[in-house]
Amino acid sequence: MSFRKVETRSMEQFKNYINGAWVAAASGKTFQNLNPADQRDVIGEFPESDAADIDAAVKACKAAERAWMLMPAPKRGDILRKAGDIFSRRKAELSRIMTREMGKPTFETAGDVQEAIDTCYYAATEGRRLFGYNTPSEMENKMNMSFRMPIGVCGIITAWNFPIAVPSWKIIPALLCGNTVVFKPSDDSPHSANIFAEILEEAGVPAGVFNVVHGKGASGAALVEHPDVKLIGFTGSTDTGKKIAAKCGEMNKKCSLEMGGKNALAVMEDADQELALEGVLWGAFGTTGQRCTATSRLIVHKDIYEEFTNKLITKASKLRLGPGLEEDTQVGPVINERQLDKIEKYIAIGREQGAKLALGGGRDDGPKLGMGLFVKPTIFLDVTPSMRIFREEIFGPVLAVTKAESFDHAIELINDCAYGLSSSVFTSDVNRAFRAIRDIEAGITYINAPTIGAEAHMPFGGVKGTGNGHREGGWTAFDIFTEWKSVYVDFSSKLQRAQIDNY
Repeated sequence: MSFRKVETRSMEQFKNYINGAWVAAASGKTFQNLNPADQRDVIGEFPESDAADIDAAVKACKAAERAWMLMPAPKRGDILRKAGDIFSRRKAELSRIMTREMGKPTFETAGDVQEAIDTCYYAATEGRRLFGYNTPSEMENKMNMSFRMPIGVCGIITAWNFPIAVPSWKIIPALLCGNTVVFKPSDDSPHSANIFAEILEEAGVPAGVFNVVHGKGASGAALVEHPDVKLIGFTGSTDTGKKIAAKCGEMNKKCSLEMGGKNALAVMEDADQELALEGVLWGAFGTTGQRCTATSRLIVHKDIYEEFTNKLITKASKLRLGPGLEEDTQVGPVINERQLDKIEKYIAIGREQGAKLALGGGRDDGPKLGMGLFVKPTIFLDVTPSMRIFREEIFGPVLAVTKAESFDHAIELINDCAYGLSSSVFTSDVNRAFRAIRDIEAGITYINAPTIGAEAHMPFGGVKGTGNGHREGGWTAFDIFTEWKSVYVDFSSKLQRAQIDNY
């Protein structure tokens, strides 16, 4: 079943936000945004922008950047605090808008908005810090210091699954540091980006400082390749991230990449099983498994393997699948037909490679679901490390379960992966917990909690194939969006040659 281009007289027309005004794409082209829970529901038409629209937004940034940079950082923080207040006031409204366009239940999208609120309030406080350093000079009558400077125009490109939270992790600190921003949101969740612009405008962000340009891959590529864009902040697929990294390297641009994950949760024989079961269900099937931090691999100690997996299958079979706007829904749709096809392909691969399909295994087109893109929560047992469903990111409600012979074997299995974003171990042994913290190759490790649940004031990011070393969230984000300037003040009234005259 496919619902491609839908024509309706009442279709809402959305625009780009450039230099404080709402404008159509220069080409006049548009694309439709559909509700994944019911593809007959057309949210509206959005501009299919190209390089001309990106250039207009960048020029607006350049015109506005001097005045914004010179505004004291505490005052920029005051504006972002107001943005947090407005996000809070519009939380319920925005959560429903987000659910309609990307599918996850409203209790999840409300949490998405809360992350933006938290990020705004945190950034507001950092406006009174943005700490630099004072250090002693090796010379007499000389003072050394270093401080942060804004980078300039920042291009922000994000995925659809957290259409408010993840953009806030990049946009808010970028603005706080005195940069200007062109935001290219996912074409699967464009409406949320327009609300983001409305909120920043109401909060007092001046025209040109923040801009939203909608579109497909061409607009994203134009943003990356624009010579006046000094930094790219990207969240999305590993393949796209590698291309961005190559282009930024070629053009000598700074880039921050948050890419794929294949996160593992290990349950030891001494774990609180009921707690672990709840953790696995939330980690694997929250957001329909469409998180970079989703629990995609489950590693269970051999002594409890059969008992635990039987309990898991029973509980997972009771999860309520449905439209996210319905209050009793626990698992929503997948985002689009491409992703549905990809998930079904991996389910077929799991079967072909000999994994045991214990639950689910394909599309759910039951009552109330047939017009949407729903996949049954799927569990494969007896998965081996050589299988593709153990190694490759699926980005859907598919859980691969593997048996561990020991704690050391569990750690080995967790690390047997090209990615290194999030990880989890359930155990009652404090010594095992600290060994896991030390030995797991990941940017994030949870003890007795699922692989999802990042907090806005903590660094977020991974190792290996997950990113390029930067961390979003918390104080580390300000290192991404600033450059360091070192200053030497000599008040000796004579020439002093460091490393020469002093030794």
